[in-house]
Amino acid sequence: MKKLIYVLFVFTFIVFTACEGPQGPPGPPGFDGQNGVNIVAQSFERTVDFLPSNNYEQFIVIPESIELFETDMVLTYILWEIDSNTGNDVWRLIPQTVYTDAGQEWQYNSDYSFDEVRVFIDAPLNFDFNSLPDAATLDQRFKIVVLPVDLMNSYDLDITNFNQVSQYIE
Repeated sequence: MKKLIYVLFVFTFIVFTACEGPQGPPGPPGFDGQNGVNIVAQSFERTVDFLPSNNYEQFIVIPESIELFETDMVLTYILWEIDSNTGNDVWRLIPQTVYTDAGQEWQYNSDYSFDEVRVFIDAPLNFDFNSLPDAATLDQRFKIVVLPVDLMNSYDLDITNFNQVSQYIE
């Protein structure tokens, strides 16, 4: 029995001492920022008109100054109103559905390809676009936000809440 305990002791000693060795090379330096994280969203604004001549759509090119990756999420917000109490802009993520007094509905909508965003008015086939008031088609302001995928994976972010998203915009 003494021999068995001795063998186990020697074996354990060899296993634990065999795990030591020279220290490896230092790793790469980390990024500057909060706790080594420097992930920011970028945004820009454009004002567009939706007209019969442009088929109620506009193409907005993402500026070259914005670093864009295939994995980034591109969000489009519309200036919905100005808060009457604070004077602050109220932005809504599109699509946004609008209902008319006549019971019709249509949407501000968007789609995105790598370097541009298309904003457009979307409606059922039988919708009369000429019935849209100028306030709905002229001088519509959009904010395009580019969110890195790392930001989406790092935080519990509600993208429908522009105030929360704006905290991460550079």
